[in-house]
Amino acid sequence: MADTLTVRTAGITTVQDLGRVGRSRYGLPANGAVDQHSARVANVLCGNDEHAPLLEITALDFACTPSSDILVAVTGAPADLTVDGATRPQWEPVPVPAGATLRVTGIRRGLRVYLAVLGSFEADYLQGSCAPDTILGFGPALRDGDELALRTACPSLDHPFSRIPLFRLNAPVPRFPTSWTIDVTDGPDRADFGDTGRRLFEAPFTVSPQSNHIGLRLRGDVPRRVTQGEVLSRGVPIGAVEVPAGDELLVLHRGRGVTAGYPVLAVVTATGLSALGHVRPGQSIRFRHRTLDQAITAHRAQRGAVDALRTRVRTAFDALRIPVPAGT
Repeated sequence: MADTLTVRTAGITTVQDLGRVGRSRYGLPANGAVDQHSARVANVLCGNDEHAPLLEITALDFACTPSSDILVAVTGAPADLTVDGATRPQWEPVPVPAGATLRVTGIRRGLRVYLAVLGSFEADYLQGSCAPDTILGFGPALRDGDELALRTACPSLDHPFSRIPLFRLNAPVPRFPTSWTIDVTDGPDRADFGDTGRRLFEAPFTVSPQSNHIGLRLRGDVPRRVTQGEVLSRGVPIGAVEVPAGDELLVLHRGRGVTAGYPVLAVVTATGLSALGHVRPGQSIRFRHRTLDQAITAHRAQRGAVDALRTRVRTAFDALRIPVPAGT
């Protein structure tokens, strides 16, 4: 019988991965973890492939109990992580004994937390990804009492001296500020807005409650299109900052439809998208202009930090004789 992780308090939790890469041509949204950086780091800290299934916990408290010893990593927004009531660190591998209760509570200064397990979970797949798709009704949220089958058995890693942490791996932890600044590059329709395009950077915008993983609605001093003519429906990227005719901006996220007919003033950068996944309704954000070269440099630096972390994790696992899951 496979080892399992039993959900005690589900909150709002889904099984995620990095999404459906290359499926937009078939009309399928990418979906996947909204904060891609935190999801990657959680899996890397557990020795997994960065695309392996993991849990995305949104806003509310979560608790689970493993049937056997496991090794987990919890990343994302600051939260209180405990194992049988004892505080444990985020952004590091943490042993959890069989039968112990792991809790994630008090998520703050952000919206989402990621929980990976050494060896990952068994999951259903659609077009190469286990990421939920709310339009197709695939991958429902977890419920209290659900059991997740674990792919790999984990050796016992309980530390013999007062539960001293096993690792200090210097994971690349992003900032979780009290006010958010989101980087964007020019969109394909920037020229259509003339001087009003500067409004995007001159004042904050407030996130509407009608926001989710599909996209954010933002209220503020909205730029206005100064050219005439209809905008034909076309493919739009994740992160497109669209300007409808009303009084809101739309910022498309990973669950966005693949085509739209609104003018695209800007596009959120890859690093900015992970940050945008933590902005709560009611919060204000500012946009910061970046050139394409600046955006690429920031993305490469972030990915390089994850690659360096992977090397450190492999070295630590080898030293402690922790088996790396197959396929990584």
